[in-house]
Amino acid sequence: MRLTVVGCSGSYPGPESTASCYLVEVEGPDGDDGQGSRTWRILLDLGNGSLGALQRYADALAIDAVLVSHLHADHCLDLCGYYVMRKYHPDGAPPRIPVYGPSGIAARMAQAYDLPTDPGMSEEFDFVEYDGAFSVGPFSVEPVPVEHPVEAYGIRITANGTTLGYSGDTALCDGVDRVAADTALFLCEASFRAGDDNPPGVHLTGADAGSVAARAGAQRLLLTHIPPWFDRDAMLVEARSTYAGPVELASVGGVHEL
Repeated sequence: MRLTVVGCSGSYPGPESTASCYLVEVEGPDGDDGQGSRTWRILLDLGNGSLGALQRYADALAIDAVLVSHLHADHCLDLCGYYVMRKYHPDGAPPRIPVYGPSGIAARMAQAYDLPTDPGMSEEFDFVEYDGAFSVGPFSVEPVPVEHPVEAYGIRITANGTTLGYSGDTALCDGVDRVAADTALFLCEASFRAGDDNPPGVHLTGADAGSVAARAGAQRLLLTHIPPWFDRDAMLVEARSTYAGPVELASVGGVHEL
């Protein structure tokens, strides 16, 4: 399984990165007959600005599913541009793909592009609200509720016996520990600084991210969603103060093999 960082800026696009978007790829069987194989591709979030950057790393029309952690703009808004690409492409509209997300995702995206709710974007996307574990080709996916001001999920993705954990946006909670548990790589937000007067129930600090990774037994920690107004290297120092394993900063174009 391979993770490519398409966008990793926290809360809004920054000068060096779009908002959240991560491409996850794995080789798997092409169809039910087990004959042949192909690359399966899913996106974790598609935040504002990320659709353009995605096209550096993959054919945007070759995505098998989009998994949206929550409905804040920095995690879902480029579904609007993706809708236009799929609806009006001069080669013809490709088949619908599933877009998984929190309750109300279809109506929220219709509103975002000023569409009537029916059909909204449902002729381009097969919207599915999270309701337990599911599969996309060779990927096994487990959405886990986490704590944020809106309905939000962390996501565990397993393929070939290896698990990637993605925190989404969350405060400290049992859910984020569950997302990180025994993962080969824990992709975790670090939006707040330790020592600041941070509002409760919103985000993690770098030190929080490290403590979750340590407590959950994650093999590696990849810090993401750091807002442009903070020093990324200082966030790395925070995480290393609470986690003794390998820690890196997510960077645009970074590729991580699991």
